[in-house]
Amino acid sequence: MKKIIITVAFFASATAFAQKFELGAKAGANISNFTGTDNWQNVKTKALVGYHFGGFISFFVGNNFAIQPELLFSSQGAKFESAGQTTNQKVSYINVPVLLKFRSAGGFYLEAGPQIGFKTGESSASVDSLAKSTDFSIAGGIGYHSKIGVGIGARYTAGISKVGDFKPANGINPDYKNGVFQLSIFYTLFNKRK
Repeated sequence: MKKIIITVAFFASATAFAQKFELGAKAGANISNFTGTDNWQNVKTKALVGYHFGGFISFFVGNNFAIQPELLFSSQGAKFESAGQTTNQKVSYINVPVLLKFRSAGGFYLEAGPQIGFKTGESSASVDSLAKSTDFSIAGGIGYHSKIGVGIGARYTAGISKVGDFKPANGINPDYKNGVFQLSIFYTLFNKRK
């Protein structure tokens, strides 16, 4: 009898805990560029297409509000155009956004919050070290989350810290920031939405 009571209590507490959070995985495309490059000499930037993937946890406070930390690998950067040649300048980050999320009863949501990124690699032909080891941004987005756990989202992250980690070279000033538009699909477990 004791074992039955303990088992029932365990599953009841696990179910109650599961109702307070969602665990999810997401992936999608990045459209990125560097902002603040107007004063570069003889060099222009264009958008670069990359990707992101990772996971997140949504901790719900009530039925509509959640705090959502994420862990995402993100491939971003820009295309440099100079003297008729185009070069892809890629920077890879492990990004950690922490978002405040409001979700309506219909499944539509708004989200916003800070993000810190840790550089994992870069591909640059213009300077020895294109980007600093950390990057700070503000993120905001919208999306839709279905009752079965599948969702779509659109987000923009605007850099607030200087990206460049070099002295002015080849007509490039290091004082520029990341700008990334993300389109994602995601799936959650322990769905909080009824």
